[in-house]
Amino acid sequence: MATSPVSIASNSSAAAAGGSVIDVNSLVSQLVTASRAGQDANISKQTQATTTQISALGTLKGALSTFQDSLSTIDTPSAFNAQSATSSNPAVFTATAGAGSSQGSYSVTVSQLASAQQLVSGAFAGGGLDRVGTGTLQLSLGGNSFNINLTDANNTLAGLASAINTATGNPGISASILTGTDGAHLVLQSAQTGGNNAIKLTETDGGNGLAGITYDPNNTAHYTENSKAQDAQFSISGIAHTSSSNVVTDALNGVTLTLTGVSAADATAGTLASSQLNVANDTQTIITNVSAFVDAYNEMVKAIKPLGSYDQTTHTAGAMLGDATLQGVQNDLRSALYGMVNTGSSTYNSLASVGITTKSDGTLQFNQIKFQTALTSNPTAVSSLFSSSTGVAAQLNTRITNELGAGGVIDSRSKTLIKHEDALTDQTNKLNDQMAALSATLTQQYSHLNTLLSSLQSMSAYLSQQFSALPKVQTSN
Repeated sequence: MATSPVSIASNSSAAAAGGSVIDVNSLVSQLVTASRAGQDANISKQTQATTTQISALGTLKGALSTFQDSLSTIDTPSAFNAQSATSSNPAVFTATAGAGSSQGSYSVTVSQLASAQQLVSGAFAGGGLDRVGTGTLQLSLGGNSFNINLTDANNTLAGLASAINTATGNPGISASILTGTDGAHLVLQSAQTGGNNAIKLTETDGGNGLAGITYDPNNTAHYTENSKAQDAQFSISGIAHTSSSNVVTDALNGVTLTLTGVSAADATAGTLASSQLNVANDTQTIITNVSAFVDAYNEMVKAIKPLGSYDQTTHTAGAMLGDATLQGVQNDLRSALYGMVNTGSSTYNSLASVGITTKSDGTLQFNQIKFQTALTSNPTAVSSLFSSSTGVAAQLNTRITNELGAGGVIDSRSKTLIKHEDALTDQTNKLNDQMAALSATLTQQYSHLNTLLSSLQSMSAYLSQQFSALPKVQTSN
């Protein structure tokens, strides 16, 4: 292989004066670059491969973690005890059911809704600045009370409303001012429904300066009751019940009723018309959750499949092609999916038996009709297949936790790759040190050579001058 000759200064005046013959810095730089090129290429190749594998391992971890999250809706028996509650007349009540609720059909009538008390005072012709008096006023709501003090600084109607709304310990009485053609009115509203949550206003300072704004069941002259503090009254299958709230959780086990209106009168029977409450297994929610599990598994497969594949068109290999860690994880998951589970049923004891099968690309397909048939035929076996301690969800959870956890195959592989990456960094640092030392040595050597060549060149120039000065020898023709 031809190489460029070293540039040496010509026989010029500059050279004769002892100028540089060799470009030492450029020559040393080229020699050092050539010396480290092979090692640099090797380190770079290994670093890129290691970085790619670390990234691929991160993709694998993320896909497994996301899939594991999807198991939370099918990994407990309660997930397969989902119940639904429906109302035949949402204008009277709506309902929801929790796990373990009492299944059946029930007639419901509502004769009275729970309501919160609202009081409206008489008119104050002077508006919000009208004086109401001074003193101490105790306000009560149910069994809770608080005091406010009205002085010359805040004894207006507006001051009274502000004092109520900002009082410490206020259990839920709000005050506002409503202005009409006759003047301003103080409006007191309870935040709590129920017959026991009535509002009282009592002057407690021993005087009567606030007598015009007091109120209790025996002293109603100063306010009009627009809404009563009353309990809801209803019946379920003929059993009477009352509630301080329109949201009822203690009447039927596991069922929450929200009362929305009063039942219409049944003119024929002379009673209230009943509406139907139906509580049953919520198979649709179970199907939806299992379908979501299948979708999540398929997303995981699609995410990690490129890591171990080979593209015949581009001749590109996945970052973890042939990697034992990836293969081990995939085999572990398939083992949990395809295994038999002791469900107490010889018919429904595998995913395939309830309609979940594998396609040629490794993803799952879900036959909802077959699954619903299994769920209707033997709900206990289907629940055990997924949610028992040896069920599919439990096995997948355990295996993924072990794989992702400290000391697991993925954690161990990750630590190995990081160590290798650190080792490559150390190699680069050592190579830098070696090349720095080589550069210094070569610089010293070629500087000495440069000095010698420069000296020789100067001597050559001197001798040339001396020879030129000698008398020329005359020759005869």
